[in-house]
Amino acid sequence: MARVKRGVTKHARHKKVVDRAKGARGRQKNTFRAAKQRVDKNLQYAYRDRRRKKRIFRGLWIQRINAASREHGMTYSQFVNGIKKAGIEIDRKVLADLAVREPLTFKALAEQAQAALL
Repeated sequence: MARVKRGVTKHARHKKVVDRAKGARGRQKNTFRAAKQRVDKNLQYAYRDRRRKKRIFRGLWIQRINAASREHGMTYSQFVNGIKKAGIEIDRKVLADLAVREPLTFKALAEQAQAALL
């Protein structure tokens, strides 16, 4: 049976890992052993932050809606309560986008929310 030499395969596997650790500092971008640890940790961070990103964006949307609704004399909670009572079903992402890009439309929504609260 022929002898199997693994140099090419090993080099390709190492190169793949070292290439993925390109942005790291120091030995972590050059040496395989350190690069492997860095890549594993980076994958953990990526997995965690794909979930965290959704929470962060929701918070950002709430901040933008709050700022825009305060310009119309309401707090965020009052505005959202009024929107629900008025029967308007718009998610926070769209409301935040309206607050930034379409202030007149948001003003109309705020007026409807205020009317529903009275």
